[in-house]
Amino acid sequence: MMFTMKKTVALLAIAATVSTSASAFVPGSSSNIKTFSGSAATSKTLPVASNLNPSTSIAVSTKGGARKSTVKPIEEEPASGGALVETLQTGVYFALWYLFNIGYNIYNKQALNAMSYPWTIATIQMGTGIAYFLPLWLLGIRKAPKLSLADLKTLFPIALCHTGVHVGAVIALGAGAVSFAHIVKASEPVVTCALNALLLGQILPLPVYLTLLPIIGGVAIASMKELSFTFLALASAMLSNVSSAARGVLSKKTMSGKKIGENLDAQNLYAVLTAMSTAILIPLMLAIEGTGFFPAFKNLVATGATYYAYNEVAFLALGKVNPVTHAVGNTIKRVVIIVASVIAFKTPMSTGSIIGSSIAIFGTLLYSLAMNASKKK
Repeated sequence: MMFTMKKTVALLAIAATVSTSASAFVPGSSSNIKTFSGSAATSKTLPVASNLNPSTSIAVSTKGGARKSTVKPIEEEPASGGALVETLQTGVYFALWYLFNIGYNIYNKQALNAMSYPWTIATIQMGTGIAYFLPLWLLGIRKAPKLSLADLKTLFPIALCHTGVHVGAVIALGAGAVSFAHIVKASEPVVTCALNALLLGQILPLPVYLTLLPIIGGVAIASMKELSFTFLALASAMLSNVSSAARGVLSKKTMSGKKIGENLDAQNLYAVLTAMSTAILIPLMLAIEGTGFFPAFKNLVATGATYYAYNEVAFLALGKVNPVTHAVGNTIKRVVIIVASVIAFKTPMSTGSIIGSSIAIFGTLLYSLAMNASKKK
């Protein structure tokens, strides 16, 4: 019964993403997308898998190089009916984004509870995405990127970070409660600010740094009061945070103002990083966990499908809204995942954990709003 449900969600995920217009995945048509974990940010950015947040992102021009967006705002439709359709469409995109994200986290945790092979699970999930974008390239539905060896060398450090983001999140979900993993993930802006200052010399306005205080305090309170606390879960979630922030910083340093291949828009960049991360994970998986887990391969395809699907739908959802709505939506998404996981797994949360997580998540919202305000000045 559970396997049938998994296959159903996987099919829904694939159908929802494939049925959308190909133009929706062209960065020129989505001027407000911003997140590649830490889904840094110019207007074209890559949203993030293991729940990327708006503080860091990969900015890519339609020709492959990273640059600021020059896309003109879309003119408002005079007909009220058109506005209603647009609103409904945005609502559907957000609903699918949340649905696939919840499905991924719940199925992922169920798989990890049943079988303790986090590296194998992470590899299969990452590799499942290839089955989605490869047919799009082969059938010409999406233009395939053209990359030289030098381009791949440029992207390799970013792919390593992309791998760390996903592996860290999967291990954290297996080692502790889903809710605790997402509470710790809420502290990613702190790491992002630190790496931006150390590696890029970027000093942000004081209000932005002040918003980090409730994040740090909230995560500290939640960690001390977390009933299912483990150091492995904390360390793995922080590995995911550091990898996500480093991915954003490296993308800025290595890709800013530089042309990378052809047809490397944001969606194709995410696809290329997925393929490279899969290639990195396969030998690590075999070295750490061997091949004993392969008989359960089919049961994990559903988690991989929902993982890639929620990232694709995130493009559609975030491309329809302004940065403030994006920040609010990203915050609500984290709350929804925590609540859904607590209900699904009957995870007990102490009063201190609830208070701490609420403070930390509210802090991430303040951080996103402060960052958006600083960019307008």
